[in-house]
Amino acid sequence: MIELIGYCAAFLTTLSFVPQALQVIKTKDTHSISLQMYVIFSAGVVLWLVYGIWLRNIPMIIANSITIVLASIILYYKLKEK
Repeated sequence: MIELIGYCAAFLTTLSFVPQALQVIKTKDTHSISLQMYVIFSAGVVLWLVYGIWLRNIPMIIANSITIVLASIILYYKLKEK
């Protein structure tokens, strides 16, 4: 049961980034997005990924791998805007 909760949490938190990433890809507009927030958030996601790998926790590994890709896309466009 706890593993199912982990998979659900991983799915929902990862899914939450998809609309933002798609919007940024579509519009190339990141003006209202905080660069500092995304840098700090991305660093946190990388640490969660390392932690998940260390624990061999599949939901954490999958979710954070996908989330870092989505956050990196947004960061790319934000840095390109500068």
